[in-house]
Amino acid sequence: MRFWWVNHKKTSKHELAGDFLWAPMLKANGARNHFYDNMRKASPGDWVISYSHAEVRHIGVVVDFAIPAPKPAIFKAAGDYWNQSGWLLPVSWKKLGSAVKPSLMIDHLRTLLPSKYSPISRITGNGVQNAYLAEIERSVFELVIGSGESVNEITETESIGQVLANIDDDIENSALSEASLSSTIKHGVVAARRGQGLFRKQVYEFEKNCRLTRICTLGLLVASHIKPWRLCDNAFERLDGANGLLLAPHVDLLFDRGFISFTDDGDVLVSSKIATLDLERLGLIHACAQQTGGFAQRQRFYLEYHRANVFIS
Repeated sequence: MRFWWVNHKKTSKHELAGDFLWAPMLKANGARNHFYDNMRKASPGDWVISYSHAEVRHIGVVVDFAIPAPKPAIFKAAGDYWNQSGWLLPVSWKKLGSAVKPSLMIDHLRTLLPSKYSPISRITGNGVQNAYLAEIERSVFELVIGSGESVNEITETESIGQVLANIDDDIENSALSEASLSSTIKHGVVAARRGQGLFRKQVYEFEKNCRLTRICTLGLLVASHIKPWRLCDNAFERLDGANGLLLAPHVDLLFDRGFISFTDDGDVLVSSKIATLDLERLGLIHACAQQTGGFAQRQRFYLEYHRANVFIS
């Protein structure tokens, strides 16, 4: 179990209501950011302190690994300068009985806070500008929150599914209103969201069976985007058959959530976050050890994206 501290004054209202955190993958200039990278390190069961408007009013527990997702439309003007592609981290939040002001206890916190990447100033106790998700020691968490709060009192939420559905709906509506797209393309983009229509047909040009199970009965396979539908840059990527694989449903779920990926040559990459026993129960242990065959050149572009932004190492 790890402990985290998030500074989210601009977006806290929506993140607390929706049971999630969201951060860009990169800075506006394309550079990596330590606080954003932490979104990929947080794991189910980790604790999170919510710091907003100079106070701690909520604590949360991470309920799933981060999911690649564009900036939620509900943020509106908040972070207009942010990179629009990011990670959405499901967190179940609980409101504290009374707010805590870390600045009032900075004399006690000072020696416990990290010397580098601290979320608040070790001098004043005020939030550090541009800090987002920072790892902290258990001692910091316990000092700020006290011993009266129990993770057992925080229940897992299912609202994250609605947040993702809203994001996808916004993208779909935007595509349908795009004047430069023909009616055929618009409907193709909508169908591609569910792995159907023109996208599915074009995936057949590259893939004939499931890479892991070797199932070739098309009715049993899911046409899965390699670069997630919600993060594609345009209609072409959402419909490009090279951006797809035919996968058995349970393999599709593992691939979509980043528990497996592939090298360009077809070796299977397995995340350290999935238990070997679970793979065995899914009947995929031997399949994951096999070479699946190389990918077409156009597919490799999308696989590189999946390995960098979806796969959980």
